[in-house]
Amino acid sequence: MRTVQFNDITLRDGEQAPGVNFFPEEKLEIARQLVKLNIPIIEAGFAVASESDWQGVNLIARELGGAGGPVICSMCRAHRKDIDAAFEALKPAARPRIQVVLATSDLHLEHKLKMTREQALATIAETVAYARTLVEQVEFAAEDATRSDVAFLHHCLRVAAENGASVLELPDTTGYAVPEGYAALVRGVIDEVVAGQPITVSTHCHDDLGLGTANTLAGIMAGAGQAECTINGIGERAGNTAFEEVIMALKTRPGHFGVDADINTPELVPTSKLVAKLSKIAVAYNKAIVGFNAFRHESGIHQHGMLCNAETYQIIKPELVGAEPFRLELGKLSGKHALAQRIASLGFDLTDAQFDTVYHHFKDLAAKKKLILDEDVANLVKHLLG
Repeated sequence: MRTVQFNDITLRDGEQAPGVNFFPEEKLEIARQLVKLNIPIIEAGFAVASESDWQGVNLIARELGGAGGPVICSMCRAHRKDIDAAFEALKPAARPRIQVVLATSDLHLEHKLKMTREQALATIAETVAYARTLVEQVEFAAEDATRSDVAFLHHCLRVAAENGASVLELPDTTGYAVPEGYAALVRGVIDEVVAGQPITVSTHCHDDLGLGTANTLAGIMAGAGQAECTINGIGERAGNTAFEEVIMALKTRPGHFGVDADINTPELVPTSKLVAKLSKIAVAYNKAIVGFNAFRHESGIHQHGMLCNAETYQIIKPELVGAEPFRLELGKLSGKHALAQRIASLGFDLTDAQFDTVYHHFKDLAAKKKLILDEDVANLVKHLLG
């Protein structure tokens, strides 16, 4: 089965979420947790952006970038100053990577960079070649790739590859792509640019249309050998592709995707909780894989199925992602099976007639409360049965 490498960009693109500021020691704490997940590539920051960011990249490179550790990466704009800052910060790492970013869409070139296509090509050639004189691993990211002219995008990527880039990243910078289109973009680059060379194509998707995970999976199926994601999907605007969603889709549907990755998935929930705490961005209760409700069931029909066989309503075992065992919550939609199970778990042994009495009053109580707690059930049984 083909494998895919993950580049975790929580500490760089994830930190670009409004209001998020990871201090160097917090970056190191998250990076240590990423190592527990067995993430092979960690984008530790944007070294030139600030002294704090430089310190964060350098600290991770020193503490975790030794032989046998992950690749440690820093993002750079296509400027020598950026590349020099990244190189210095990454020096302690055994396997440093410099990522050079330049937009390739006419929209960005004209309005943001004030640069012609010819100037862009020359800048890519000069900066990628320079980065390659400093480190073995250079990644080129064609910002706004999904809104770029395809022929010109291919030209930019060829120039990057010719000058030493071994990873070509295709950012869907604004979350504009759809799965079919993104897959076609990846296939086109593999066929027309990579053309059998030892070069990796990487996905990098945003979630502005809620398609970040779908686009990333489409890119992987189309042949991308690397995927860039963040924990909990944090990032600019609506965020980036959520790592936990992509890896569990690959693990849950191996026959469909035919791709795997050596990730220690029981560390997903602990990692999610750490990032939520340090970013101060709460995880939505209904968030896939790591949300509070991901393995909780309240409907009576679903609860009956779960008591018979958990696979009736659950495609992932909670322990595979480090979550607590599934829980049957009691509410107005709950049925007799879940209530009987909860009463028994609380140590009460009721006759059928006693249970019917409790169930009747339970439904009345559940209609008046948002959620029924164990103490509510215990008090109800004690009150009705003395």
